Amino acid sequence: MALKPINSGEINKYAQNVYEAVAVAARRARMINADNRLEFTTMLNTLIPQQEDEFEERDNSEQIKISLEFEKRKKPHEQALEELLSGNLKFRYKEEF
Repeated sequence: MALKPINSGEINKYAQNVYEAVAVAARRARMINADNRLEFTTMLNTLIPQQEDEFEERDNSEQIKISLEFEKRKKPHEQALEELLSGNLKFRYKEEF
């Protein structure tokens, strides 16, 4: 997998500093990953379980198909950085009481 370099000047347009932007993108990546995990388990739970024999091994083609579909998707950190650089990722500071 090829790495795509990101200009730090681009990141500074959307956050006060690079470290802040990385922290925001990391949090968003975790959210995307959690959503993907939930979607994946939901799709797997909808499959009809097959009868398993002790001596016979079978492959579950539906499960493999779902797994391959999720492997083809962009990684969560890539999605989060794209959202940040396109200006679609909004964040704010917690208000102090």
